[in-house]
Amino acid sequence: MAENQELKPLVVTSVSEMQRIASELRRAGKRIGLVPTMGALHLGHMSLAVAAKEDADVVIVSDFVNPTQFAPGEDYDKYPRTLDADVTLLQQIEVDYVFAPQPSEMYPDGFNAKVHIGGVTELLEGEFRPTHFDGVATVVLKLFNMTQADVAFFGQKDYQQTLVIRKLVRDLNLPIEIVVCPIIRERDGLALSSRNQYLSSTERQEALVLNKALEKAEELIRSGERDAPVVIDAMRAIIATAPSAVVDYAYIGDPESLVELSRIAGDVVVLLAVRVGKTRLIDNRIIRR
Repeated sequence: MAENQELKPLVVTSVSEMQRIASELRRAGKRIGLVPTMGALHLGHMSLAVAAKEDADVVIVSDFVNPTQFAPGEDYDKYPRTLDADVTLLQQIEVDYVFAPQPSEMYPDGFNAKVHIGGVTELLEGEFRPTHFDGVATVVLKLFNMTQADVAFFGQKDYQQTLVIRKLVRDLNLPIEIVVCPIIRERDGLALSSRNQYLSSTERQEALVLNKALEKAEELIRSGERDAPVVIDAMRAIIATAPSAVVDYAYIGDPESLVELSRIAGDVVVLLAVRVGKTRLIDNRIIRR
């Protein structure tokens, strides 16, 4: 169903209603922009919605905590769900629709399908969260189909995910454009994330080592360092100054394939996954030469 509101956006909770609205928009010749989110919106999400408004005639923000991308023992149950606050934020920039289905709408009884993207999913996040990208690819394909979007907006902070989505679109010949928008950071450099709210005040300060490590990597590479392990060791040394920080990975790879690089000869992407206390944070930086 759709909830009537005096101000935009209109909240749609039914898959069939979302599909009906999308079909009408396409018949009217509207360019549909989609911003897929799991809610708990922050300025990073809002920057995606603003970019969508500049590009598309109609903007749909999905607000759905997707259970299939969480493994057992991960934070699905405690992941923040703040739909009312999210809608209030999106009203301020006059987003047209918020699509907020229930899990039973997205995965009805008898659902037994998944999308698996090979190659780029098999390292980094794929090693630490083996089922994660199947869940991402499946829900994103469903959202593309439900909204009939012409263009979708994703954030660079989930860098590996953006490569997975691009491969999904390319391999399955999906008629949709993918736009990747820059990472939005706090003034002190911490990348915005819905999981930041899990951090204690002490952990919040410790989490700054991620961006400091990336800054060090860029400094070394731009000053001529070409030995990737030397750069990685320098990043790990900075992260080690935070008592509660544990590195899952510190990695330098090709920006398109994510193939790991031992020598730096061109553009690279530097990726980090670090557990600060019980909170797992990711960050990255593209360094172009």
